[in-house]
Amino acid sequence: MLDENGKIVSLEGYTCNVGKKYAQEEFTVPKRMVTALVRVHGQNRPLSVKTAKPIEKSRIFDCLKQLESCTVILPVHAGDVVVPHVCGTDVDIVATREMY
Repeated sequence: MLDENGKIVSLEGYTCNVGKKYAQEEFTVPKRMVTALVRVHGQNRPLSVKTAKPIEKSRIFDCLKQLESCTVILPVHAGDVVVPHVCGTDVDIVATREMY
């Protein structure tokens, strides 16, 4: 339930504190994981990448725009940070697989 200022006054229907926290975050600052493909220098095949943790929904298109200009140099291992602090956030972009 919301008050007249748009703030959460009460939540219903959650069965654990994790669900309550998720609902609060989803209402105040919704976040999503982002997956994408980036260019690889000297290769025709792109590298699949993802955010290391969810990023604010309002920043998704900025994030994708920044990834559009990225080119990765091989070798890359799964989990390697490809773009640190994407769009000035505390979220890194990481490789999802290895490429040599």
